[in-house]
Amino acid sequence: MIAKNFKGIALMAMVAILLTVAGCGGGARVGELRTESQTVALGGTTPVHVEITMGAGDLTVSGGAAELLNADFTYNVADLKPIVDFNGSTLSVDTPDARVGAASLLDLKDYRYEWNLRLNDDVPMDMQVSGGAGRSTLNLGSLSLTKLDVAGGAGEVTVDLTGNWQNNLEATIEGGLGHRTVILPANVGVRVKAEVGVGSVNTTGLTKDGEYYVNDAYGQSDVTLNIHVMGGVGGTDLIVRE
Repeated sequence: MIAKNFKGIALMAMVAILLTVAGCGGGARVGELRTESQTVALGGTTPVHVEITMGAGDLTVSGGAAELLNADFTYNVADLKPIVDFNGSTLSVDTPDARVGAASLLDLKDYRYEWNLRLNDDVPMDMQVSGGAGRSTLNLGSLSLTKLDVAGGAGEVTVDLTGNWQNNLEATIEGGLGHRTVILPANVGVRVKAEVGVGSVNTTGLTKDGEYYVNDAYGQSDVTLNIHVMGGVGGTDLIVRE
């Protein structure tokens, strides 16, 4: 019964988050679709704390930026213009807490909110990602990450950690309602603890070791990725790729 009603539950959760973001005031409506770009200049190699908080929409995060951040935003609710801030040590990208009024169901059907964030590969950083309803795709294997916290809402979360890691990583990936996919490298040691509420854990390229899943490189490489995956409702896929 839970699996049968999953899509309906996810849709209701998405609508609820949208209405919460919209608030109770002013009667905003879906309007002109706009795409804007923002850049945060590279200030050096000082470690940076990255905070990404998105209400409801599609989020993509990857490396490859020439600056600290190169970002593209596509949206059609003017009051939800993303806020980018950098104070020298913390980089934040947020959905504004706008009191813009509850949209109609027709407006919700046409709602667009998409972020494409590219970060610099060489700057040491830790990252905190909070997503609402929608799809989050995090391709993080090229970044100089040491700590990662991902909290998903309702939707699909994909975290790709394949890459040539030079540092250990401590990561927590938590999903509320939806499917989680974690793609893991074969060339560095990986140890995963997976705890889910309702749903299955499917693994490829991992071996069960007590309460953990490990890859063949675990205990053999100089670098280790320690990952804790937690989920409420929905499946979890743990996949090792070359």
